Parts: sequence; C-alpha cells; structure tokens
Amino acid sequence: TQQMLALLSPSERAIAVSLLGYPEGSIGRRMTPDYVRVRPEWPVELVIEHIRRHGRDSETLSLLYVIDNNGVLIDDLRIRRVLLADPKTKIGELLDYRFVALKATDDQETAIEVFRNEDRYALPVTDSAGVLIGIVTIDDVLDVAQEEATEDIHKIGGIEALDEPYMETPLLRMIRKRAIWLTVLFLGEMLTATAMGYFEQEIQRAVVLALFVPLIISSGGNSGSQASTLVIRALALGEITLRDWWRVIRREFYSGLALGTILGSIGFLRITIWQNFTHIYGEHWFLVALTVAVALVNVVLWGTLAGSTLPFVMRSLGFDPAASSAPFVATLVDVSGLVIYFGFAAIVLRGTLL
Repeated sequence: TQQMLALLSPSERAIAVSLLGYPEGSIGRRMTPDYVRVRPEWPVELVIEHIRRHGRDSETLSLLYVIDNNGVLIDDLRIRRVLLADPKTKIGELLDYRFVALKATDDQETAIEVFRNEDRYALPVTDSAGVLIGIVTIDDVLDVAQEEATEDIHKIGGIEALDEPYMETPLLRMIRKRAIWLTVLFLGEMLTATAMGYFEQEIQRAVVLALFVPLIISSGGNSGSQASTLVIRALALGEITLRDWWRVIRREFYSGLALGTILGSIGFLRITIWQNFTHIYGEHWFLVALTVAVALVNVVLWGTLAGSTLPFVMRSLGFDPAASSAPFVATLVDVSGLVIYFGFAAIVLRGTLL
C-alpha cells in the first residue's frame, strides 16, 4: 500500500490516505470526493456556470448536491430539473428534501440494498453530523455486489473466499483455502462410516439394504443443499428476514414432503420393475421397496428442513448464512439420513430380513 501511495501526486495521496482511514468494508472506502456542490440560494444560471467550471472532474453530473453554510447536506437534485428550470429560479425552490444518504461508516452491503431500492445513479455520503464528505456511484456498488456474490458462492461451495482472481491466486494459497473446509467435511463424513458400523449387524443380515445407502443419503443431501442455497440467497437479497423463519420452514416442510413423495415413488417403482425382471431383491422385495420409499420421504423432508433452518440459525448467531454451505448441510444429512433409513428398516423388516 505504501508503495502505491508513493506513486500518487500529493493531492491524490491526501485523498487516498483519508479514504483508507475508514474501516475496511465500509462505504468510506468506496466513496469519491469528486462531485458538484451547490447552494440553495444560487439561481439556476449560476449553477450551470458553476457546473461548466467545476464539473469536468466530477464522478457524475446526473445529480447535484445542495449544502448549507456548514457543508451539511440539504438535498440532492437531478440535473434534469435544473436544465428545465427558469434561469432565474433559485435552487432552493426546486428541492423536495427527500434525499437518501449513506453514512461513511455504513457497511458496503448497505449501499447495495439502498441502490437496489432507490434507483439512483449515485448516493451522497455524510459523516455523523450530516456533513457531505463524498458520493458513491452505481459503478462502485456493482463492484461491491460482484465481490460479495463471489464470496457467497465460494462459501456455499465450501471454500474460503479467494482474495484475488482464480488465475492470480498462488497455488499453495488455493490449496490452503480449499483444504480447510475439505478437512472439516471429511471429518464429518467419518461420522457416516461410524453410523454404518453401528448398523453392521443389520447390513449383514439384509445385505440388500446396503445397495440403497448411496441413493438415500445423496437424495437427502441434495434436497438439503437446494433448500440451503435458496434460503441463503433470499436472505442475501433481503427477500426474507429472520422474522420470516416460520413461514419459510412451513413452506419448506410442504416442499420437502412433496419432493420426498416424488422420489420415494420413483424408488418404489424402480425396485418393483427390477424385481419383476431379475428377482434380485428376494421374496421380501415389497418390504424392501416400502422401506426405501418411506425412508426417502423422511430423509428428503429432513434434508429440506435442515437446509432451510441452518441459514436462519447462522444469521441469528451473528454469522454469515453462507457459512452453512451446501456441502456442510449435505454432510449433516448424510449421517442423520443413515439413522433414519436403518431406523425404518428395523421397523418394517422386523421378523423377516431383520
């Protein structure tokens, strides 16, 4: 950073140092001091002349910013209103005082939400006293949105967010960022092996049950990953909040039940068709098919509920919901899915295969 600052002119260096004084990830780091300020008592003709003289270096001329004697922001004004007004009209007569401003210490994600809701080309940035100190343009916010979206996608994929473009990230750093979560997920999947060992006797007595283990746990993991991704994205876009948790869970309950029924029916039909042609599942094939179908309904339902609940839990604890990534949900559902599957098998197949 110091080397880059040394390459700037004194005026540019002063601006850069001032911006770097704000917290990382804040609006202050993204704002620019290049904008046009006007006074409410100025006539339109004076404002136009002022724009001609000082607007060349402005980040945008779509909006003008009206301040008082102390530099406090009074309003912002679209240039269109100025150009269409009578030259003798005072700027104060054109104001509606319905501006939206950001604080320099606001989080950058706040700017994304405000731009999305307010449909502005630029937003003024003020200090705690309301003094205008800069503006943030839509271009800057789009950069932030892309960075935030990329970070969320990496987290959803079970990867630490990359600080640099893919091809510019050193190989060892890439390995480190991927290895951490892979190790955590691997340790989680070891619980799956532990669960399989717990049901070893059931598997020995009914080997046919082992054939459907990948089918059961992958279906539950996939449904959980889907629900988790949908809820994480909805939270990020502000479509839902923590207060909507019950509505989301209720909605996902019915979705999971319907999806589980669809997959369970397909699983039952598949076993029935294979049995008619190969007789591979033995004389108790119907009970095996029933076990698989019922287990699929419940595992998919559980996966959907777990995937939709975890993001809310993470948000309520103050963590990034994206940290409850799809691989993490899938790992959780893999372990619990085995318990559900063999639990139903013990009930349905008791006295026959078990």
